[in-house]
This record gives sequence, structure tokens and C-alpha cells, in this order.
Amino acid sequence: MRDGSDDEYVEYVAARVPALRRLAYVLTGDGHRADDLVQQTITTLYVKWQRARNADNLDAYVRTMLIRTFVDERRLAWAKVRLFRDTPEPAPVVESGTEDREVIRAALRRLPRRQRAVLVLRFFYDLSVDEVARSLDCSPGTVKSHTSRGLAALRGQLGVRALAGHTP
Repeated sequence: MRDGSDDEYVEYVAARVPALRRLAYVLTGDGHRADDLVQQTITTLYVKWQRARNADNLDAYVRTMLIRTFVDERRLAWAKVRLFRDTPEPAPVVESGTEDREVIRAALRRLPRRQRAVLVLRFFYDLSVDEVARSLDCSPGTVKSHTSRGLAALRGQLGVRALAGHTP
């Protein structure tokens, strides 16, 4: 890109990487995988920059790229390769008061990828059913069914009382 769009790309990516990494981390539950997902997304964005920069909503376009990369990642052969049973480094230190967040993240990681993506986009990013459907290239009915099934699965894992925030 010799027309100055390299500078636009670098400026855009530098400003958006923290938000993309947060989204990737919520989806993957793993900092290293989140970094890989963001790297793959911004590399694809670089290749498609001439077309992408003309999008009506560039942030939504890039978020959709990241979500689709996440959902499609399991189909790739390299995603099935595991070098270690567990990560070789110790788990990150969890600050006090985040137990509920960690429990919910663990429950989210046990959901199928599309259900997890739908729940993250609907409730973490507060997107409408139609916006999520466009991001995942599916129908609004599919988004609704994934939302319903995902929430039911979370309730089953966490218990209805844990999600309702009350004790017997």
C-alpha cells in the first residue's frame, strides 16, 4: 500500500487492538489464544484494507472478522494439534473479588463456539439480534435459538440460583 493507507491501517489497528483483544479473550478464555486470534484478524485486515476502510462501520466489520475467525478456527487442522495437555506456565494470578467472573468464563468456555460467540456479542457487546446475525452470517432465528440454548446451558452449569443472584 503506497498511497498512504499504510499509515491509516497502523493508526486504526493501534487504536483498536485493546478492544479486539478483550473480545478475543472473552471468546477464548486464554490470553495466548486471544493474542493469536487478534493477530490473525489484523493480518487478514491488512490484506483486505483497501476494501475494509470503505466499510460503513469499520469497527463492526473488524469485529465480524474476529468472530468469524474464532468460529471457523476449529475447522482448521492446526487447531486440533495440542503440544501440551495443560499450559506449561502457571495460571495467572486472579485478583480478589473476581471469583464470579472466573466461574462464568469457565462456563462460557464449555459452550459450543457459536453459542459462546452469540452470548458474548449479545450480552457483553450489547448487540441486537440482527447485528449478531449479520456478524455471524446467519438468520436472526438462529441467533435466538443459540441465545436460548446457550443461556440454558449456562443455567445448567451454574445453577439457576447462582445466575439469579439469590440464595435459598
